[in-house]
Amino acid sequence: MRAWGEPADRVEAAALIVTELVTNAVQHTSTRRIRCRLLRSADGVRICVWNRGRAAIPSPAPPGDRAGPAPGAAETPDGSGCPDGPDGPAVRDADMSLPEDGRGLLLVDALAARWGTRVALAGRLVWADI
Repeated sequence: MRAWGEPADRVEAAALIVTELVTNAVQHTSTRRIRCRLLRSADGVRICVWNRGRAAIPSPAPPGDRAGPAPGAAETPDGSGCPDGPDGPAVRDADMSLPEDGRGLLLVDALAARWGTRVALAGRLVWADI
C-alpha cells in the first residue's frame, strides 16, 4: 500500500483490519487455506479475506450492549454507574469478563468505511473498504 502512495494512517488501519479478519478466518475455518487480497480502486482499498469455512461470523454488538456498570459501582439516577464524587468521576478498569468474540469486528467496523460478508459453497469472503 505504501508503494501505491496510500497515507500512513490508511496503511495502519489496513494492517489492523487484515489482522482481525485473518484471525477470524483461522478460527472459523476447517482447513488451512485462507487467502488475503488487497484491491486498489479510485475510492480506496478493499481488503478481502477468503476461507473455506462457512460458519457464521459474529456481528459486532454496540459497545453499550457489552458492559453494564462496573462491579461495585454505585447505581445512579441516570443509570451510568459512574457518579461524580469529591474525587471526580469514578474510573472503571476494563471488565475482563466480557466475551472476546466480536471485539475484532468492532474494530473493523470503526476503521472501515464499510464491510460485509458473502457465503458460497466454496467458502466465505469477508471484505472491508478503507
